[in-house]
Parts: sequence; C-alpha cells; structure tokens
Amino acid sequence: MSLKKCHLLEFPKIRDARGNLSFIEENRHVPFDIKRIYYLYDVPGGEVRGGHAHRDLEQVIIAINGSFDVTLDDGVEKATYNLRSANEGLYLCSGIWRELDNFTSGSVCLVIASHIYDECDYFRQYSDFIDAVNRGVFSE
Repeated sequence: MSLKKCHLLEFPKIRDARGNLSFIEENRHVPFDIKRIYYLYDVPGGEVRGGHAHRDLEQVIIAINGSFDVTLDDGVEKATYNLRSANEGLYLCSGIWRELDNFTSGSVCLVIASHIYDECDYFRQYSDFIDAVNRGVFSE
C-alpha cells in the first residue's frame, strides 16, 4: 500500500456554547465497518507507541485530548502528522508501519479499527515488514 491512501478525515463538529459535539458513523465518516475501538492514555513522556504494521486492518487515529505525532512508513516513503483536534482523524490503510510519539500531558489517543484483534495480522518487526513490502504482499 501507499502513503497516498492515508489521509486526514474531518468529522462533523456541532458547536454549542455548552461545548462541542462530534460524531463518527461507520462507512460514512470512516471508510469501513467499525469492529473495535480502543484508546491510549497516561502515556509517559518520551514513550513511543505503535511500532508495527497490519496485513489487513484499517484504522482511524484521533487525538481526543492533547496532541501527539503519528509517523507513517510504507517501506518507501515516510510522513509525520501532528494530531491535535478531536474532530479530525488520520486514516491508515493496511500495510503501513506506524509510530506514535511526542504525547503531550493528558493526551488521549482513540483508535477505530476495521477488525477485531488478531495477532496474526501484525508485523511486529520492521525488517519483516520491509521484507513483505519487497515481496509485494501489499500490492494493490
């Protein structure tokens, strides 16, 4: 897959003096059926999360609170996004290595996933991921 398929999504934002409201609907605001939602929080300063790629899983990553950087790598190119808005998400197609870092204090990272957890879907070693890229595992 290619970084060109990864992009920022903007979610509806209903403004109100009492506070804003945003919502996400599957196959409308995210391009897949939602099978799992999880979140990262209380990430100590200097820690890096992610450090893996998926064979089939698609995700949307959202900074619900605070901010953090997401570095994407398709085996050829890299791009870094700074997520800091609760009504914006980063869509990741399958076959993309990701690392999350530079978490601000109190950050909450929400992840919406297209599949339930399956350890067999992961590339945990970067060298294995690059080997798969070179073998064309993620060809379109």
